[in-house]
Amino acid sequence: MGEENQTSVLEFVFLGLSQDPKTQVLLFFLFLAIYLLTVLGNLLMVVLIHTDPRLHTPMYFFLRNLSFADLCFSTTTVPQVLVHFLVKRKTISFVGCSVQIVVLLLVGSTECALLAVMSYDRYVAVCKPLHYSTIMTHGVSVQLAVGSWASGAFVSLVDTTFTLRLPYRGNNVINHFFCEPPALLKLASADTYSTEMAIFAMGVVILLAPVSLILMSYWNIISTVVHVQSAERRLKVFSTCGSHLIVVVLFYGSAIFAYMRPNSTVMNERDKMISVFYSTVTPMLNPIIYSLRNKDVKAALRRVTAKQ
Repeated sequence: MGEENQTSVLEFVFLGLSQDPKTQVLLFFLFLAIYLLTVLGNLLMVVLIHTDPRLHTPMYFFLRNLSFADLCFSTTTVPQVLVHFLVKRKTISFVGCSVQIVVLLLVGSTECALLAVMSYDRYVAVCKPLHYSTIMTHGVSVQLAVGSWASGAFVSLVDTTFTLRLPYRGNNVINHFFCEPPALLKLASADTYSTEMAIFAMGVVILLAPVSLILMSYWNIISTVVHVQSAERRLKVFSTCGSHLIVVVLFYGSAIFAYMRPNSTVMNERDKMISVFYSTVTPMLNPIIYSLRNKDVKAALRRVTAKQ
């Protein structure tokens, strides 16, 4: 074996989203706008829910956790991407790449579980309104939130361990814009089958199982609301469910495409664009769709601004 093949990679080089300088400048401003909206929207939700006692309900407790996860999720990747749009050589150390994968998988997997928990909360509120206060107690809400973060930590531990235990020698160019297992596996200097199977198994646990629970919850919600006599309430629930399902399709659909299919030998432009949806777009959309359109949140915002 040559000397190059014996040396472990100490840093990775990203090809990024575009090689054209003008396109990179346009993408810089686009991603900067998305990131600012993401930070402002999610930070606003965390602060409002924490400060307003009227928002201290199970639904908003889960939304606060979701907003915090979205903040971490977006901040893990986007600031680095913004810097890379402005420099010619886009690098990250092996340690930095490892940390990025750990955090990304932790908060991303936690978000998968939280979205499922939130759909269950809505199911209980709509389908079992008389029993809501006895089912969704504060203790149960805390347990569900802790369980979501614990499941995220477990998935992150398994996927990261299997991905980083592989040897990376020689080729260090990642055709992507951030570190994540599917992109990194293409550079491994060993057979990746067992790692792919581990990632697939974790995908079943944290992607397919939650999305199945979400679809079942919303199916029951819609079936219940169909029989409601108030046309205004039906329209409101259908509108809410529709917007929630848009987020579910964008987030889970793109994540399932990235993590639940056989690992090809190359990363193409389509794969990178799909990664943009779950890493950048949905963290921006979540506070808008789940919270900021809500009359309770608008009222809380008015109360906070009125005090200033």
